[in-house]
Amino acid sequence: MTISIPAHGHYVIANASVPVSLLGDAASGDLAKVDMTIADGKIASVGAPGSATLPQQIDMRGDIVLPAFVDLHTHLDKGHIWARKQNPDGTWLGALMAVLGDREANWAASDVERRMDFSLRCAFAHGTAAIRTHLDMAPPQHDITWSVFEAMRERWAGRIELQAAGLMGPDTILDAEKLRSVAVRTKAAGGILGGSTAVHPENPEIMRRLVEMAGELGLDIDLHTDESPDPAANALECLADAVIESGFTGAVTAGHCCSLAVQDSETAKRVIDKVARAGIAVVSLPMCNMYLQDRDNSAGVRTPRWRGVTLVNELKAAGVKVAIASDNTRDPFYAYGDLDGFEVFREGARILHFDHPQAEAFAWARVVSADPAAIAGFGYTGELAVGAPADLVLFKGRTWTELMSRPQADRTVIRVGQAVDTALPDYRELDDLMGLS
Repeated sequence: MTISIPAHGHYVIANASVPVSLLGDAASGDLAKVDMTIADGKIASVGAPGSATLPQQIDMRGDIVLPAFVDLHTHLDKGHIWARKQNPDGTWLGALMAVLGDREANWAASDVERRMDFSLRCAFAHGTAAIRTHLDMAPPQHDITWSVFEAMRERWAGRIELQAAGLMGPDTILDAEKLRSVAVRTKAAGGILGGSTAVHPENPEIMRRLVEMAGELGLDIDLHTDESPDPAANALECLADAVIESGFTGAVTAGHCCSLAVQDSETAKRVIDKVARAGIAVVSLPMCNMYLQDRDNSAGVRTPRWRGVTLVNELKAAGVKVAIASDNTRDPFYAYGDLDGFEVFREGARILHFDHPQAEAFAWARVVSADPAAIAGFGYTGELAVGAPADLVLFKGRTWTELMSRPQADRTVIRVGQAVDTALPDYRELDDLMGLS
């Protein structure tokens, strides 16, 4: 059962447990008991229990409060197509070909718009305040999808802050005319220059061209790099080299970086050092990576040998900004998911071992809120700061293990001080798009 929130006026969220890492001490793994005063849709004060004396008080009895979530890496244009286009074998290549077929057959503006809106309603109900999505840029899809995204960004303003990166394959980046066409349309939409590459003989040239184009047009960069179990994948290192050699000053984010985890320790250290020197942020996608990576059905069904995720702990220790995110949602790249920031955090804790050392566990609460907000430059900061919007998620759990042991489906979501409807949209809404009605 969700918590009753006053509809108007000032009130206090009393005796709440909050991560100290979100109160200004980013390195702390502690929880602090606080009273949080909410006034005019903002956090008016954060103090010790008993310090706030307003008559309207919600006694959390030690239960945990987190800021609304930030999802740094998603694919809203692909979301929820699983019912009409599944992954035939569960592999990355199988997903790529399935999406290509569905895109060519079905991605009219109305189809993309309805699936995007459905996804955003899910995210909002779960407590997400900001999302960056990657959008497929294969012409002529780029014009269709950018137009839909621009409309959705305006429609959802004030509820979910949206950014988008134009996602290109290596062949598009190596084609000067296509690269410029996508980059110019991306700039017009206020977007970010994106792409995807892993094992490719021309990775140095791919990265040089991409960074050069981003510099020319004043665009930030967000790339899929090394989404592969092959230790020879070197896109991340080539990206770092291109950024360092060019002196590029925009923000750069690299997603996936899976192959870093299967490279020898000397190579991994060299690459991580370059990434830190280049100022590249890294976003790991633990649920999708665990689903796709090390899936090899060539000799029959086999059990995967590794988790597919990058070296998040080592990157963070080297001073690299890190985050985790949803990635795909009910499409051939990931058959599950619901753009639930808490699910990402909960599964990330298991897959990436955020739980030990136990004294540092709650420092990781930043990877689905404040850290991705800073990496992306969102207006929403994901911090529990005085003066910030009261965009909060209230849970039933007082400790790490109580919080993480349940899916928290009864959470209470507050936006600008008011409770929001957490009822999720019905999948049946999409039946006609899936050919099921």
